[in-house]
Amino acid sequence: MIEIKSFGSSSAGNCYYITDGRTPLLLEAGIKFKEVQRLLNFQTSSIAGCLISHEHGDHCKSIKEVLKAGINCYMSPGTAGALNIQHHRIHKIAPKQPFRIGTWSILPFDVQHDVAEPYGFLLSNESGEKVLFATDTYYIRYKFKGLTHVLVECNYSMDILDANIALGRTPAVMKKRLMRSHFSLENVKEFLKANDLSKVQEIWLLHLSDSNSNQDEFKKEIMQLTGKMVYVP
Repeated sequence: MIEIKSFGSSSAGNCYYITDGRTPLLLEAGIKFKEVQRLLNFQTSSIAGCLISHEHGDHCKSIKEVLKAGINCYMSPGTAGALNIQHHRIHKIAPKQPFRIGTWSILPFDVQHDVAEPYGFLLSNESGEKVLFATDTYYIRYKFKGLTHVLVECNYSMDILDANIALGRTPAVMKKRLMRSHFSLENVKEFLKANDLSKVQEIWLLHLSDSNSNQDEFKKEIMQLTGKMVYVP
C-alpha cells in the first residue's frame, strides 16, 4: 500500500515522501531537512534515497543536509554537474536506464525545463504499483501504462495567466518562460487524456503557482475529467 506525504509543493520549496511500506524515499530536497525530520517524527534513518529532478533551489537547496544525514541522492549527470557538489552519496543515473532502491524499480526519463538535464521518474514496486512523478516541465513526451499514482505539476492556467497579464498583475514577459518551463492545467489535461488511467487510484497536482492558479478549480476540473481522487497539497 503506497503512502504519499507532501512536505512542500510550491516555489518556496518542494519535497515529498513516498513509501510502499518497505522502502521509504524522498522526492526532492527543497525544504530544510530539519523540517523533514520534524514531519517524520525524527524517524528518518530508514529513508533509502532521495530523487532530485533538477538543480533549482526550490527542489534541492537542502541536498547537503540530506547527504550529511547519510541518504543517497540520485540525479542526472547534468544536474550533478550544475550542482557541482562532490560527494560519494551522489549517484548519477542515465535516462531510460532503470535502477533499484530497495523494493522500488525506478526509471528516469527526460522532461522539458530550462535547466541542465531535468528528469521525471517512474517508480514501480513488487506489488505492481506504479507511481509517476513529474514536475517543472511544460510537456511529457511519453505515455505510461498501468499507473496507480500520478504526481504531476499543474503550475498555472492559461486563462488565469492571461487575465493577470491584462490586469498588470503578472509581467507579460513571464508568459513565454512559463510556457517553456512549467506544466499548465491545459497541458496536464491533454497528458492525462493520452495515458492509461484505468488503474489510477490518486492524482496529485503539484507545484501550483501562487498567482496564476486556482486550487479548488484545478482539483474540480481534473476530478471531472478523470473520475479519480485528486489531491492538491
